Amino acid sequence: MDSTLILENLSTAVMVVNDELKISYINTAASQLLGLRSSKLQQVSLNQVVDSSDIEWQTLKTTVAQGQSLAVNRCQITTFDGEIHTVDFMLSPLMPSDKLSVLELRKVDQQRRIYQQSQQDAQQQAARFLVRNLAHEIKNPLGGLRGAAQLLERELKGNELTEFTRMIIEQTDRMGNLVDRLLGPQRPVAHKVYNIHQVCEKVLNLAQLSLPPHITFKRDYDPSLPDFAMEPEQMQQALLNVIQNAIEAMGEQEGQIIVKTRTRHQVTLGQVRHKLVLELSVIDDGKGVPFELQDTLFYPMVTGREQGSGLGLSIAQQIAHVHQGRLDFESRPGQTVFSFLIPIAYKEQQ
Repeated sequence: MDSTLILENLSTAVMVVNDELKISYINTAASQLLGLRSSKLQQVSLNQVVDSSDIEWQTLKTTVAQGQSLAVNRCQITTFDGEIHTVDFMLSPLMPSDKLSVLELRKVDQQRRIYQQSQQDAQQQAARFLVRNLAHEIKNPLGGLRGAAQLLERELKGNELTEFTRMIIEQTDRMGNLVDRLLGPQRPVAHKVYNIHQVCEKVLNLAQLSLPPHITFKRDYDPSLPDFAMEPEQMQQALLNVIQNAIEAMGEQEGQIIVKTRTRHQVTLGQVRHKLVLELSVIDDGKGVPFELQDTLFYPMVTGREQGSGLGLSIAQQIAHVHQGRLDFESRPGQTVFSFLIPIAYKEQQ
């Protein structure tokens, strides 16, 4: 069996370096971690694409030259694309005579995120169950109220009091629409093979119509992304909800919103590991999500704005779920990232 095939399917970042820390081999997981294509990383020095105050580069070079091992636990690194990761850093001799070593970077922040995501999923599922039952309980009397108002309107035909029956009908319809929005999509409708960048462009063109002049959009697309089966209208709604949330979060602050697409390999979503996943990110440089809202941000009716409904992110998360994916976020002052992770190939559940 080809050992390269095994290395390329590992979720652990693996590379081979010499005593000058020049990279002679890098697997797919390492390429994604460092934020650069493997063709651009070979024969580049590791310290040119990774920054870390936890690593002494000269010590690392000496360790490789002497054919020794080195381990640094919970090491924080900043990669070439500006991302910050916490990793376990392990260096092992490969060919001491040629001064070559194997370097493994295991993301411990990913393990923490998977645990947090499982906890969050359980809480959100309980919240959705409660909302769904409550919504059905509300819709039943609303239907009766609307029907009674219609009957009364027929009896009062030509009477000025029909103004009030029409008001009752309008308000019950408004409440019914709100309940439908609370329920959100329960499963995707008919799928079609579609290009995610067409979805992005439709959403950005629509959002541009009401975009404040102090905010700009920036596109950062991966042109190699394949078309895949999705429900494009639902994906447009989910992306638009997140972009509108970013616009509102920016307020009067001048800045930009980046829509970024990438592929990720060997990603665990729920209990399933997927070989290829779309990562669709919306990045803004606003003030960030208030700390007190971060644990409940995707719950229905949770919002940090006076005029907000608190449904946009909840619906976006639900659309990601019915596409077998999820919506993640990371936030700190100056950068907030919402990322859809959607399997590029999956079998629709019957």
